Amino acid sequence: MIAVELNGITTGYRSGNEERVVSKDLNVCLHSGELICLIGPNGAGKSTLLRTIARFQPALQGEVLLHGKKSDAYTADEMAKELSVVLTDNSHIHDLTAFEVVAMGRMPYTGFWGRLSDADEKIVNQCIEWVGAENVAERNFQTLSDGERQRVMIAKAIAQQTPIVLLDEPTAFLYYPNKVAMMLLLRRLAHEMNKCILMSVHDIDLALQVADGILFMNADGNVISGRPADLSGDGTIERLVSSDNIGFDRGKRSFFVVDK
Repeated sequence: MIAVELNGITTGYRSGNEERVVSKDLNVCLHSGELICLIGPNGAGKSTLLRTIARFQPALQGEVLLHGKKSDAYTADEMAKELSVVLTDNSHIHDLTAFEVVAMGRMPYTGFWGRLSDADEKIVNQCIEWVGAENVAERNFQTLSDGERQRVMIAKAIAQQTPIVLLDEPTAFLYYPNKVAMMLLLRRLAHEMNKCILMSVHDIDLALQVADGILFMNADGNVISGRPADLSGDGTIERLVSSDNIGFDRGKRSFFVVDK
C-alpha cells in the first residue's frame, strides 16, 4: 500500500514575493511496511523535504498524499494519528523526565487532560524498553546526552502509534553498535507493524545494508529512488558518491578509502 505520495512537489521557502527553491518537481511513492533511508550531501534538502511532508512548512508547488488523502485535508487531530516526526532540534523540551517526554506521544489518544491509562503506560514503557532507554526514564530530559535524547525522541514517535514515521538523522549521535541496533529495530517495526518509516541518515553504508528503499537527494534537488541492491549493483551509488579518494564495493554495498 502506498503510504506517502509526492506529486510534483517543489520544496523551499517563500518570503513575500520571493521564493527560494530547494528541490523541484519530486514524484515519489513510499510504501507501508518499509524502512526508507533518505541520503545525500549536506544542503541537498533532506530536512526540508521531511518538514514539507510533515506539513510543518508548505510545499511551493505540488501535493503530498498520505494514504491517498491530501495532507492539507487532515485536521490537526487526524494528522497526529497519521504521522509522527522526530526532528534534530529538541531544545524546546524543559522540566520533563524522559518518561514524560515519551508519554507525550500518547497525547492524541489521552484526551484534553492527558491522563495516561494503564494501557497507555504499558505502551510508553514498552517503547522506552525497545530503544534501550530504561536506565534514563526517570532523569530530566535536559540532563541526557545527545544520544540518550535521540533514543527518547524515537521512543516518543513510536509511542504515538502512527502508520507513518519521519525521522531526521535519528542515529546521528549514537555509538556505531547502537546505530546498527536502532536501524534494525526501526526496520523490524516497519515490517511487523506495517509502518512506513522514512529517515534521513548520513551512514550510507549502513543504509544500503539495512533499508528496504533508498531516496538519494542530489545537490541539485533531484531525487533518485530504488532498492539498495539495485542502486548498488547498477553503479548508481558509485557514480553519485565515489571520488578520487573513495571507492565502492558493489557486492558488499560499502565504501573504502583510496589512498593515492
